[in-house]
Amino acid sequence: MPEADDHPGGVGPVTSVRFVAALDDVTRFRNAHAVESYLGLTPGENSSSERKQHTGITKAGVMEVRRVLIQAAWAAFRSAPNEPMVRWATQIALRRGQFIAVVALARKIAGILFAMWRDGTTYRRCPTKEVMPA
Repeated sequence: MPEADDHPGGVGPVTSVRFVAALDDVTRFRNAHAVESYLGLTPGENSSSERKQHTGITKAGVMEVRRVLIQAAWAAFRSAPNEPMVRWATQIALRRGQFIAVVALARKIAGILFAMWRDGTTYRRCPTKEVMPA
């Protein structure tokens, strides 16, 4: 497992260990979206034939991991405002509110952690100075 300094802002050893313990085997998941869905960090849907309604996050999966990822997102939001993913979340906060932006950032952190684990890489900031697209 990578060192704590190799993780995205807000993620430390406790979050890393909980994430790895909850997923158990990285090969079980096709992609980052499957992990995000497994952890209950994706929006739900309550639709019928004529209407499409999105709800809050599904809250499926392991509550403790979802909780530490959201705490990691809050920590990143407060302590690393120049981190590209935090700037991306700040743009969401301006449109949708801070709580939605923090959950979106937690979802993005989960995807980044999955990709790092799957690929055996360390975290590197996005080299561009532009805000990442939503």
